[in-house]
Amino acid sequence: MKKLLIAAVVGALSTSMMLAATDAAAQTSSATASARKSTATPKKPAPKHRIIKRKPNPAKEAKVDPIPEGSEHWSCAEGLAFDLKGDMARDQIVTVHWANKNYNLPRQVTTTGADRFHDAATGLDLVVIPTKAMLFSDKDSSRLADECKTVAMQQGALAPTQANALNPANRAPAAASGANGQ
Repeated sequence: MKKLLIAAVVGALSTSMMLAATDAAAQTSSATASARKSTATPKKPAPKHRIIKRKPNPAKEAKVDPIPEGSEHWSCAEGLAFDLKGDMARDQIVTVHWANKNYNLPRQVTTTGADRFHDAATGLDLVVIPTKAMLFSDKDSSRLADECKTVAMQQGALAPTQANALNPANRAPAAASGANGQ
C-alpha cells in the first residue's frame, strides 16, 4: 500500500511538473514573440495629457436675441451697426441690440448736453451727440462702434437727442418756418 501511495504522489508531482514546464515554455515563446514585435514596431510613449472632446451644450451656447420690434437702425463706421428701440428725447431706458444681444440701458445725467445710456452690469455705454453716436465697453475700455448714424442723420438731420428736442432751433425745418412766418 505504501508503494502505491508513493507511486500516486510521484505521478501527481510529475504531472504538475510537466504542466509547469509547458506554461513556462509558453510564456517564454510569448515573450520572445513580444520582443520580436517590439523591435519591429516601436511602441509610442503614452501621452501625458488626455484630451477630452466634449459635445456642444446648446444651453451654454450664446443666445441670439431678436431685434426689438420698432427699433431704429444705426449704421456705424467699419461696417458695424446696432438697433435702438426707444425715444432718446424722453425715455429713461432704451434697448440697444448689439452683437445679437439686447441691452436695456438706463439714461445717465450729463452736463455736456450729450445723451448717455449706460448699464454698469454689462458695461455697455451709448453716447449720442448731435452729429453721431458712439458705443463703448467699460469692461475693456474700448470703443465698440463709432460714427453711428440713422438714415435721417445721414441725410443731414441731427441726432434725436433730448437736448435737440428741447432746443427750438434744432426742430424740424417745417415747424421752424411755420413759426417764423407768423
